[in-house]
Amino acid sequence: MAATDFKDYYAVLGVSKTASGDEIKKAYRRLARKYHPDMNPGNKEAETRFKEVNEAYEVLSDAEKRKKYDQFGQYWKQAGQTWPGAGGAGTNVDFSGFDFSQYANFDEFINELLGRMGNTGAQTGPGRSGSRSYSYRTSTNRSTGFDGYGGFDGFNTTGASPGSAADREATLTLTLSEAFHGVEKRLNLGTEEINVRIPPGAKKGSRIRVKGKGAVSPYNQQRGDLYLNIELQPHPFFQFEGDNLICEVPIAPDEAVLGAKIEVPTPDGNVTVNVPPGIRSGQSLRLRGKGWPNPKSGRGDQMVKILIVAPKEISAVEREYYEKIRSSRSFNPRSNLQQVKL
Repeated sequence: MAATDFKDYYAVLGVSKTASGDEIKKAYRRLARKYHPDMNPGNKEAETRFKEVNEAYEVLSDAEKRKKYDQFGQYWKQAGQTWPGAGGAGTNVDFSGFDFSQYANFDEFINELLGRMGNTGAQTGPGRSGSRSYSYRTSTNRSTGFDGYGGFDGFNTTGASPGSAADREATLTLTLSEAFHGVEKRLNLGTEEINVRIPPGAKKGSRIRVKGKGAVSPYNQQRGDLYLNIELQPHPFFQFEGDNLICEVPIAPDEAVLGAKIEVPTPDGNVTVNVPPGIRSGQSLRLRGKGWPNPKSGRGDQMVKILIVAPKEISAVEREYYEKIRSSRSFNPRSNLQQVKL
């Protein structure tokens, strides 16, 4: 297989090398629908992509094929087959016995293998005329790690295979305010500094693609992309529950009984919220359009979880009134427990 014929199946499906089977299936279904010939009549480029997606899924959805592909890269189909030129033409070399984790790519392994066998490629002697030489280009694109700016934790090279560019991944940690409003970060990539604009609405797990800022492939000199995996710093008040922003707001017992108007913080500032009489502790109120921004569907909702908090210290007047309420209270919150039995 020529180097330029190799396809990075993970890149074709747009998933990482650690993707689960479900993630691979989900990516395949999405891309298969997108590039299906019925959806793109007469579009040759879409037809080609559809074939590539199916080819990638055929390999990565099969546990044995994926294992070989991960270990041997472009040579996964040749694993255990004859490798001509290693110790003489037709010598059988079983690749499955080697640990490829110590090599940047298959070429480094071949170079070392030929060196160990004392064969640099020259073949001379009785019955052979002339000589044959082999040369292998070695990639040095391994993981790197260094501190960048603004919570940038360095990057890893995720692909430097023949015929493909070398993408990089990095973790970028943002404050909740930066993620909500969007922010521009200056990142140090080691050989250069770049400005990256993070759009409003990034969340934990968001993946930002910075085109053309990955590593340079040693095979075709094309530069890959940089993928920024977003992490968020914890916030003392706001949290996430699915796509909704959630918070907890305490209220006093009298507010729970009588109802109240209370001020609740939102990402845009405080808003007045009506608490209905008789609300239960743990019940949530929905603030529509006050949650997290979504580039595709607009603002989400903010969920306000109500907590009824009893005071630990009260004045003499308050105690007097609480005692009057207790002596004259008609409501028994535990009435439904009288019939409980094993």
